[in-house]
Order: sequence, then structure tokens, then C-alpha cells
Amino acid sequence: MTFLISRALADPNADVRGRMVDAGIMIIDKHGRDNVSLLFPIFENFLNKKASDEEKYDLVREGVVVFTGALAKHLSKDDPKVHTVVEKLLEVLNTPSEAVQRAVSTCLSPLMQSKEEEAAALISRLLGQLMKNDKYGERRGAAFGLAGVVKGFRISSLKKYNVMITLRDGLSDRSSAKSREGALLAFECFCEKLGRLFEPYVIQLLPLLLVSFSDPVAAVRDAAEGASRAMMSQLSAHGVKLVLPSLLKGLDDKAWRTKQSSVQLLGAMAFCAPQQLSQCLPKIVPKLTEVLTDTHPKVQSAAQTALQQVGSVIKNPEISALVPTLLMGLTDPNDYTKYSLDILLQTTFINTVDAPSLALLVPIVHRGLRERSAETKKKAAQIAGNMCSLVTEPKDMIPYIGLLLPEVKKVLVDPIPEVRSVAARALGSLIRGMGEENFPDLVQWLLDALKSDGSNVERSGAAQGLSEVLAALGTEYFEDLLPDIIRNCSNPKASVRDGYLSLFKYLPRSLGVQFQKYLQQVLPSILDGLADENESVRDAALSAGHVLVEHYATTSLPLLLPAVEDGIFNDNWRIRQSSVELLGDLLFKVAGTSGKALLEGGSDDEGSSTEAHGRAIIEVLGRDKRNEILAALYMVRTDVSLVVRQAALHVWKTIVANTPKTLKEIMPVLMNTLITSLASSSSERRQVAGRSLGELVRKLGERVLPLIIPILSKGLRDSNPSRRQGVCTGLSEVMATAGKTQLLTFMDELIPTIRTALCDSTPEVRESAGLAFSTLYKSAGLQAIDEIVPTLLQALEDEQTSDNALDGLKQILSVRTTAVLPHILPKLVQLPLSALNAHALGALAEVAGSGLDFHLGTILPALLATMGEGAEDAQQLSKKAAETVVLVIDEDGTESLISELLKGIADSQASIRRSSSYLIGYFFQNSKLYLVDEAPNMISTLIILLSDSDSATVAVAWEALLRVVSSVPKEILPSYMKLVRDAVSTSRDKERRKKKGGPVLIPGFCLPKALQPILPIFLQGLINGSAELREQAALGLGELIEVTSEKALREFVIPITGPLIRIIGDRFPWQVKSAILSTLSIIIQKGGMALKPFLPQLQTTFVKCLQDNTRTVRSSAAFALGKLSALSTRIDPLVGDLLSGLQASDVAIQEAILTALEGVIKNAGKSISSVVITRVYTQLKDMIYSEDDQIRSSAASIMGFSLQYLESAQVSEVLAEVADSTSSSTWTTRHGSTLAISYMLRHNAAIVCAAPSFTSIIDSLKKSLKDEKFPVRESSARAFGRLLLYQVRNDPSNTSAHVATLNYVVLGMQDDSSEVRRRALSALKAVSKANPQGILVHILLFGPALAECLKDSSTPVRLAAERCTLHSFQLSKGTEYVQAAQKYITGLDARRIAKFPEHSDDSEDGEDGEDKTIG
Repeated sequence: MTFLISRALADPNADVRGRMVDAGIMIIDKHGRDNVSLLFPIFENFLNKKASDEEKYDLVREGVVVFTGALAKHLSKDDPKVHTVVEKLLEVLNTPSEAVQRAVSTCLSPLMQSKEEEAAALISRLLGQLMKNDKYGERRGAAFGLAGVVKGFRISSLKKYNVMITLRDGLSDRSSAKSREGALLAFECFCEKLGRLFEPYVIQLLPLLLVSFSDPVAAVRDAAEGASRAMMSQLSAHGVKLVLPSLLKGLDDKAWRTKQSSVQLLGAMAFCAPQQLSQCLPKIVPKLTEVLTDTHPKVQSAAQTALQQVGSVIKNPEISALVPTLLMGLTDPNDYTKYSLDILLQTTFINTVDAPSLALLVPIVHRGLRERSAETKKKAAQIAGNMCSLVTEPKDMIPYIGLLLPEVKKVLVDPIPEVRSVAARALGSLIRGMGEENFPDLVQWLLDALKSDGSNVERSGAAQGLSEVLAALGTEYFEDLLPDIIRNCSNPKASVRDGYLSLFKYLPRSLGVQFQKYLQQVLPSILDGLADENESVRDAALSAGHVLVEHYATTSLPLLLPAVEDGIFNDNWRIRQSSVELLGDLLFKVAGTSGKALLEGGSDDEGSSTEAHGRAIIEVLGRDKRNEILAALYMVRTDVSLVVRQAALHVWKTIVANTPKTLKEIMPVLMNTLITSLASSSSERRQVAGRSLGELVRKLGERVLPLIIPILSKGLRDSNPSRRQGVCTGLSEVMATAGKTQLLTFMDELIPTIRTALCDSTPEVRESAGLAFSTLYKSAGLQAIDEIVPTLLQALEDEQTSDNALDGLKQILSVRTTAVLPHILPKLVQLPLSALNAHALGALAEVAGSGLDFHLGTILPALLATMGEGAEDAQQLSKKAAETVVLVIDEDGTESLISELLKGIADSQASIRRSSSYLIGYFFQNSKLYLVDEAPNMISTLIILLSDSDSATVAVAWEALLRVVSSVPKEILPSYMKLVRDAVSTSRDKERRKKKGGPVLIPGFCLPKALQPILPIFLQGLINGSAELREQAALGLGELIEVTSEKALREFVIPITGPLIRIIGDRFPWQVKSAILSTLSIIIQKGGMALKPFLPQLQTTFVKCLQDNTRTVRSSAAFALGKLSALSTRIDPLVGDLLSGLQASDVAIQEAILTALEGVIKNAGKSISSVVITRVYTQLKDMIYSEDDQIRSSAASIMGFSLQYLESAQVSEVLAEVADSTSSSTWTTRHGSTLAISYMLRHNAAIVCAAPSFTSIIDSLKKSLKDEKFPVRESSARAFGRLLLYQVRNDPSNTSAHVATLNYVVLGMQDDSSEVRRRALSALKAVSKANPQGILVHILLFGPALAECLKDSSTPVRLAAERCTLHSFQLSKGTEYVQAAQKYITGLDARRIAKFPEHSDDSEDGEDGEDKTIG
């Protein structure tokens, strides 16, 4: 030790000194514990010794302090020397020697057990030196010391003494570069001293460390670099994974220095943790590649260097040699991607590819897959597929699947087939190399792509890819999936069918011979696809078929041939076409010909085949099978489909060298095939066989006819109905093909054969026989009809054969309607019509269709007559037949049909009218013709028929009307309004003439749901029509309601009233409102309590209309409101509202309100409370004297009604007042008072006559009878007339009172004013009608005056006198009265007036019409 201290520690070379210090520490560590007592005095001696060269000796002292520290750890924990040693060690930390500082740091750690109590102060002291000391060496020493102290106090002290918080704050202190540098120095020393224990803090500090790389102070940047080196050297594999996200994030930092530092750190990782780095390379390399294009050159340079460092990790020698090329591809992808791919494809790999190699390869392949160039995409896909076979471990590829697979999928749907093919193989290679578990969604994605609605290219690529993938996954996987594939070949969506059928195009190529065993399962789906309605599906199926034939024609011929043969006879022409093409492919393959020769022009029998081809086919197939196939092929040469015919002809001409010779060879088989096909259940197959038979006849003519016809005739006796049907089809073809002259020879055999077939028990046979008859008719003409139709008609009468014979008639009628119908109808329509004939007519009508247009006049009368009379079964069958007839008529026959039905409606027989009505309804309800133009006439006719005398006819007409109206579009209905109103009016007049008085109701509108047929017409017009149309609709509804019974109306009250209220509330012209109000009044009168739900709305509506600007609307509303009040239970509020409106309104509206009030009191006065009546009396008593004539009259009338509801005191008061007012100086007051008396006598004469003031009232009336104003005199005359009327009715024996009152009436008859005279005459007439004998006894009083009035110069007076004379002289009672009247009037006048109708003036009798007339 003495040597080390005296010689080595004083060495001028720092490296020598450092190594010597390390050697001394090792000696002390090994032998120190045993020599503590020996060594301490030596160390103390050297420390206290004085030297001549103090500066040089300081180096010795530093080394001794380190040795002392190393020795101190062997001291006991409580030894006081430890504290001294620690202090000296801390002093030595200021020595600017990294080796010394590192040694001191190492020495400090063990001694910290003795310094637990001073830990906080010690750490705080070192942190202070670290952050604040001016010298770099001191700050670095403090960092080493802090690391040693923390290690001694254990890692938990970092948190306990807030070391990391202080360092983080220092690192973030932008004002002090020393603090930032010191923190980074501490960070570096912690990584070095604490190793992986410090790793969790590295993750936290990393963002700040990266920021420090871009610090403006160079010293801080250097410190950051040192810290990063230390960090990387100590990180574990887990630490690398934790650090990597922060570093990668640093690449996105805006500061170029941070980017550069992140790149540098990533590059440095290649040297410090290569094993760990290889796991993270898939993330690093793409990011570094992005940074290569950074705007800052230093960042680019750092990325280039980092990638080179990554490349240096590669162990594969082939890839290692290509690193410069690969880096060029990464650096400049636009120019070098294709070049790099070419180099890779040219390289022969002997060694496996490791993970770092993949890290450089994959980005280039990924870029290649995304190129536009098809060639580049192919190469990239090829390399991607090959990778799996080159890698050491397939799992090394797993990180790249997410990057490569989406691009391979895109290439798989490339428009170029070759590119798709390479991509498909690449997918197969990937899944084969890495296993299905690494591609969990790939098969499902491919299956979904097969179902895509996109282009065919997408589905084709998916099919190709799936075929390769299934080949890679093995046959077991394919067998599990096959049922699903087959099921989707018949999916409802065409795109799905297309995709899955395309799969069968590629599976033979990918699975090879293995696919052969699945042909039996797959072929039906392909054949179904050949018949698909979608062209792309058919193309996919046909392509698949061609591929199957190409691959398996020789190996699987017994399997393919039966399926193709069946397809030739399939019902679907597309399957037949494709089957013929596939059969051609098979035969071409067997014969050794391409089948691509163009065969244009020449005869159908001229082919391009050779005898050698024929022999080859016989050799492979055998002669029998060859004959069967050629027979089938020959038959489909006459297929119903042109494309099938063309395909069959092409195949025939390609493989048959000599047609006549071949036909001769195959004739027995051909005839058997034709007969079998003629008996087939497929109509098309039968037809093809028939046509083929026809072709044979045409080519071989008379040589085959004698053989064919007997065979066919004999065939009708076959027990199999299908064969019998085939015979008929064959007969048609033979007759159509053979010449007329040839056929005439066989007529005796043909006609009975067809006649028998027409009565066959099977409908299909009869149908084919009908077609044969049509062909026969062309040749035989009327002979065919004359020999067949009578037999069928005769067979109709036999119950056993009638049904078959009828169907036979239907069949020949369906093919020869015009020719046959005139021969059948006369026999069938003979009256009386039997049930059998009625049934036959109906059945034949179905077939004859529009052919009946010209025979309606023959058929319909017979059916109409039988529908209503005769046996029940005949009636029902006639009805059914008539229904059929009307429905088969076309547009041209509509006019004739309507004409016949209208004739029936006008018939005198009720049963025919009923039948015609029913057929009209049935026709309009069920016909598909456009009948809107015919509907108006029918609607009008049927409405008039609703008043028919026969109730059953009315019911049927109503039902027919409902059907006709229902058949017309709603928007057209309003145009029928006028027509319907006219028809209703006509029907009403017809009913009125029958009833001769009383309410007129149309029987059809008294049925249940009476208005249902025509109500929509009015409602449509009311709701959607023009203003004029709405008015017509409202008026029409009123007219309709008047002729409808109350019971029938009840259920329609709400549907009618609702729209009326809604329309009247809108802004429509007054004419519309007036019409609606008029109709509402009628509904109120007829509907009664059915209107209860609408009472509030109606009341509000009427009250509102009282304020209308138009007098007509106001008057109508007033009248309606009066009628409505009879239904209302709460009258007081209504009267109150009217009285309130009376005060605030102008004169015109007051008139309307008064009219309404009059109606309310008249109809519902009993329901008004005494308080409200008093209010009426109070408010109206002054209005009696109003200057307005109408108001005066209305107020007087209301007062007359109200008198019965007033209390006796009020009665006395009002009577006294009106009596006094007759003497007023104002004539309007006098007039109002006499009017009031007149109305009181009209409505409440008993109260007036019993009143104490009765005498004064009579006196005032006498006085008024002499007033200067004629209106006053007229109202006085009216009052006396009403008084007399009351007297003769209620007190007929009091003749003296009668005479007194009659005298005043007679005075009125002698008045100067014609109005007064007319009023007096009307009063006398009313009294005479009420009590003829009671008034006749006073003839002496009124006779002379009446005689004078008959001579009056005023026409109205004379007319009134004539009516009065008729009743008062009782002229209508007999000649004795006429004789008696001649005492006063001339005999001529008496006889003339006696002829007047007695009730013709009822409307004038009650005085209602003249109550409010003034003069």
C-alpha cells in the first residue's frame, strides 16, 4: 500500500493514477477487514504529511482519501471515523478527475448505513452543489456523489427525499443552464450506478431528455448525449419496449434537434440492445424511413446513419450484401423500389432471413404493392408470398401481416387478371407458411368479397384468392366449407351467385385432381347457374363448366356426361344452351378437334367433321351412348330458343360428317327419343320434339307419313296421359309440316283422332288437341268444324261426357274463336236456358274473350232473363256466366255491353231490371277496363232506379251504385255533382207523383247506409272543389238529406256535419256559406239529437255568421240558430250572447240577431230562465219603436213570443205601454205598438184577451185602423184578423164578439190602401178556413165588401179577394154554395173561383210568409 500511495498515486499520468486507485480499492476490499488497524495509521500519516510540492502531493492525498473510504466500509457502523471519512470523500469529489469521482461514488455507498440520520442534509447538500457550483468538475463530482449516496440509502430515497422532483424542476428550469446540465449529469450517473433499478424513472424523464437535445446551450446538449448513452447501455428488453413510444413520438417533434436526438437514440440501440431491438424493428424502420424525407439535412443524415446501424445488425449474408440497395429503395422509393424488387427476385437465398432483414425488406415490398405499375405489383406480391418460406421463424413475419395483408388484398382485386393471379398465390403462400391462426379474418373477408355488390373483378379476385387459400388449408377445411359454397350458388342476390360460381372456375386449378371427387356435388349448382336470369351469373357458370370439362373431360367423363345430357332436356333454355356448348366441348375433346371452326353458309347437313372424329367418339363413348347423344343433339337443333338451335347446329356440324347417313343410323333411337319427349311433362320439350318430328316429315316426306300417323293414332289409346298429349303435339307438327294434298289422304284417320282427343279425360290432352284442331282447320276448313263441333255439342247433353266435351269446345274456341262461335251460340242460348247451357256459355265466354263483342245482343238477353227466374241452379249458373261475359269484353265491346244493360234496366220486368243493375255493379267493380267515361250515365240511371216500385230492385240498384262510384277515382267524383243532383231531383219527382202529398222520400235513401254510394261525390266536392263546386256540393247535400229518411240519415250526420262546419269556418264566398247554412238547417231538422256532438261548434259557427257582411248568410244563420236552439240544453248563455251582440252591432247585424233571437225563443223559450226573459223584455221593449222597419217588426214578433214567459206584472206593464203608444205623435212608434199587439194576438191571444187592459187595447186598435199612415192601419187590420181567428177557434159560440171584431176587418177591406185591403182579405180567408160555418153566418156583414174587392183595380187585392171568396163562401163545397154566393157576386165569377184547387194557397195561409211585410 505504501508503494501504491508514494509512487503510483503521484504519477503524472491520470490514467495510471486511476488504474492504481482501482487496484488499491481491490486490495482493500480483499484484505482490508483484517488489516484495518494497520492501514488506518498509514493513511492518516499520509494525509497529515507536509510535502515540498503541495500541488503534486494533492494527487496523493485524493487517492489516500479514496483508499480510506474503501477501508471505512470495514469499520463498524458506529465508529466515529466513518463520519470523518465521509466528509473527506465528499471533499475529494471536487477533484476534476472522473476516475477519482467514480471511485469516491463507489466508496460512499457502503458508508451510508452510518449516515441515515443525516441523509436529508447530505442529499440536499449534494443537490445544491450539483445545481449551483460554478465549476463543471465540481458539479459532475456532486452527480457521482449523489448517485453513490442514493445507492447507499437505497432506491426508495429518490422518492423519500424528493430527489427526482428536484432534478425534474432543474431540468425544466429555462433560466439556469447549470441546473439543466446538473440534472442531466445526475441522470447519467443514476443510470450508471443504479442500473436497471433506475429504469422506471427513465421512462418518466425521457421526454425531458429529448427536449434537452435541442437546448440552446451546448454544455446541456452534451450532458443530454452522455445521459442518453448511459440510459441505452443499461436498458432491459422490457425497458426498450417502454422507451420506444417516447422515442417514436420524438420523431414527430417540431424541433429538429429533438428529431435528430430521437433518431440518434434509435440508431444507438442497434449497438446497445440488438436482441431487444429486433423485436421493435417493425415499428422503428417505417418511422426512420419517414424521417429520411425531413426538411432538415442533419435529421436526414441522422436517419440515414440510424438505418445503416440497423442494417449492421442483419445476420443474413445475402441481405447484408444488399443493404446499400435496400437503403436506396427506402431513401428514394420512387426511383429505386422497382430496382430493389428486381435485385431481390434475382438473389438466390441460401440462408434464412432474420428479423432485422425483414425490417428493411417489408417497407420496400409494401411500397411495391402500392405502385400503379402492374409489373411492380406482381413482383412485390411474389416476394410477399415467398417471404414465409425464407424466414427463420414464421412468427418473425407476424408484425408485418397488418401492413402487408391490406395491400395484398387490394392487389387481389386489380383489374389485370395476371396481377390477381400472383396476389392469390401470395395469399396461399402466406397462409400455408404462417398458418390460419395468424389470418383469423382472411377467409371471412374473401367470402364477404364473393358476396360483394361491386364489380365482377372484385368477386373474381376474391374467388381466385379463396381457391388458393383453400388449397393451402387442406381438403378437410374445404369439405367443411363446400356446403356453404353450394348453398350460396343459389343465393337470391345475383352478385352472390356470380361470386360463388366463379370459385368453381379456379378450384380445379388450385386443388387439381383432388377436386375431381367433389364434381358430383358441384355440377348441379353449375347447371342451375347456367339458367340464371343474370347474364354475369350465367357467364360465371359457363366458364366454370368449361374449366371442369378442360380438366376432367378424360378422367371423369362418366360423371360429366350424364349431367350434361340431363341439361340438354332441361326446361330452361339457358341451361339447354350451356349444356349443348359443354357437350360440344366434351365431344371436341374426345374427337380431338378444337370446335372453333367457323361454319357459315351451306346446308344444315354440311359439316366440317371427318370419319376419324366419328370413330374416335364411338371408341370412347360406345355406339349406343353415341346414338343417344346424337339423337338428343338432333332434337335440340329445332329448339324453341334460337341460341340453343344455333349452338346445337354448330356442334352437330362439327362432329357429324354425313347427316343423312348418321340419321339413318340413329333413327330407331331418335324416334324413341322424340316419342318420349312428346310425352314429357315439359311443354317446351314436347314442342321441340314435335318440331323435330316436323323437320323429319319435311325432309323425308311421304316416306314417313304412312308410318307416323298410324303410330300417333294408336298413341291416343295409351294409358299414360302425357303420351296422349305428346301424340296431339306430334299430330300438330306433322299436319303443319305436311302438304295439304298429302293430308287429305289421311283425313278419315285424322279427324276421328282429333275428335277423340278433344273429349279426352285429361285437360292437357284436350288443350293439345285444340291446337291440333287449329292446324287441321287450316287444311280441312269447314269440314273440320262440321264433323267435330256437332259431335261435341251432342256430347254436352250427356252427363258423363259433358265436362270433357265442354272443355274440348273451349279448346277449339280458343284457337278458332271467330270461325267456331257462330256455330255454337244459337244452340246454347235457346230459352228457357238450362243450367247446362248456362254453364257452357260461361265456360266458353272465358275462352272467347273479346270475340263475344259482336254477339252480346244474342247472349245477354238470355242470361238476364234466366238470372232472375227459373230453376235455382240455372239462375246461379246464368249469373256466373253473365259475370264472365261482362269481364271478358274489351274496350271495343264496352259500348254494346252498356247499351244492352241499359235496355235491361228499362225493361218492364223487375227481375231483368235487377239482373241488369247487378251486372252493371259487377262490371264496374271487377273490370280492368278504363270505365270513368261510362260511369256518369250509369250513376244517373241507377240513382233514378232507387225510386223503383220493386223494393228488391231498389236494393240491387243501391249496391250497384255503390260499386260504380267506388270504381271512379276520388279526384274525378266532384265533376259528377250536377248530374247527381239532377238524377236525385228526377227520382224525387218520380216519387212525388206516386205519393201525391206528404214528405217525399226516395226508397233507395231509406235503406241502411243509404247515402254511402253518393255521399263521397258531395264530400269530395265540398272539401277539394272550387268555390262554385263547394256551393253546389252543399246545396246537393241539402237536397239529398231532404229525400233521406231520418233513420237512414242518423249514421251519416257526423260525416256530413264535420266537413260542413270546417268549410264554413274558412274564407269562402258568401254563396258557399249560405248554401252550407241552408244544408245545416235541414240536418238540424232531420238529424235531431244525432247532432249532439256538434252542438257547441254549430252554435259558435252560427253566432259568428250572424256578424257576416252578407245579408243572406246572416239570415240563414239566424234561421239555423233558431232551429238549433230546440236541441240545446243551455239556452241562457246563448240568449245572453245574442243580447250582448245586439248592443254592439250595426242595424243590419241587429236584424239578423233579432231574427235568431226570435227563433231561439220560439223553439226553446221554455228553457230560458225568468231572469234572462226579463233581460230580453227590458232590452227589446224600446226596440219596438225603432225607426228601422225590420228591427221594429222583429222586436215586435219577439215580444209576442215572450209574453207567455213574462210575469203578470210585466204583462200588464207591456200591454199598457203598447196601448198608450198607439197614440204617439211618431208614426213609427204607433206602428211598432200595433205590430206588437198583432204579434201578441198571434202567439199569445189568450193572455191578451184575459188582461185587464184588453178593452183599452181594442180601443187603441180601432183608433189605429183610422191612422193616417197605411202601415199602422195594415198592422191594425192584421191584429183584428188574428183576434177574430182566436175567437172563432176558442169561443165559436160568442157570435156577438165575432161580429164586433168582423166589423173592423170589413172596415179594413174598405180601406183606401190596397195593402190594408189585401191584409184584411187574407185575415178573413184564414178565419174562413179555420171555421167555415162559423163565419158563413155573417155573410151579410162581409159579403158586399168582398164583392167590391173582386172588382178592385189592384191585381194583388183581386187575387186575394178570389182566394178569400173561395173559402168564405165555401164555393168548393157544392153548387148550392155557388148559387148562394150569386147574391153578392156574379155567377160567372162564382163558378170560375169554385174551380180553384182548395189547398193551392197553403203557403200563404198561416201568415208566416207575410208577417213581416209592411206595405
